[in-house]
Amino acid sequence: MSSITAENVGLDLPIANAKNLAKADKSRYFRVGNVHHLRVLDDISFEIKDGDRVGIVGRNGSGKSTLLRVMAGIYRSSRGRIEVTGDPNCLFTINMGMQPELTGRENIFLRSKVAGRTTKETKAKLDEIIAFAELEDFIDLPLRTYSSGMTTRLAFSISTAFSPDILLLDEWLGAGDANFQKKAAKRMHSLVDDATVTVLASHNRGLLKQVCNKLMWLHLGKLKGYGPLDEVYAAHDEYYAKVESYHKLL
Repeated sequence: MSSITAENVGLDLPIANAKNLAKADKSRYFRVGNVHHLRVLDDISFEIKDGDRVGIVGRNGSGKSTLLRVMAGIYRSSRGRIEVTGDPNCLFTINMGMQPELTGRENIFLRSKVAGRTTKETKAKLDEIIAFAELEDFIDLPLRTYSSGMTTRLAFSISTAFSPDILLLDEWLGAGDANFQKKAAKRMHSLVDDATVTVLASHNRGLLKQVCNKLMWLHLGKLKGYGPLDEVYAAHDEYYAKVESYHKLL
């Protein structure tokens, strides 16, 4: 059984340069001593259960990526509690951690180890990873000799080789030329099917309707809605229609 439960989660981050705060929404900023902070997430509570496919929507700066990173344990919340039951796989920046002086094969073991996989698990998947990336003739060359497309294919193949309990996605992943993108799309859908819980942050409404059964709507760091996808989208659209109508009257 996999689940993610959040109770009154909040996250505050210090601001390195506060010179432009005069132009900002003051409700999200506060000061502790001489340091200004931004309230990135504010009093967020939800429960994601086995079988849930949850989309996260919101305008840029609403806290979507930050909330995913709190779920993944990359950020520790400033307030509240978040509990994750199950094995999460975070597909955020797939090229992160790739070492140019190491060979493709060595990078497979390095990236898999960072992701928490044992050497035995990686060896069992090694041939599949290499074949999926279409790099059989190049796998023992240094990564610095690869084209950007080859590097991306390898990173994608490593990142998606293992089926997790909980799949956390900051936008849908795709890679390579048209033919590889078809393979990548099929692999992504397979990961979603195999995962017991999926959380996907995206601006792509068509994709979210295809993949998800629930929707989480963030606005300025607050949870404005969470529930069945169509119901939350209806509230989301009504809210922003009113906001835009108001601004046209100003």
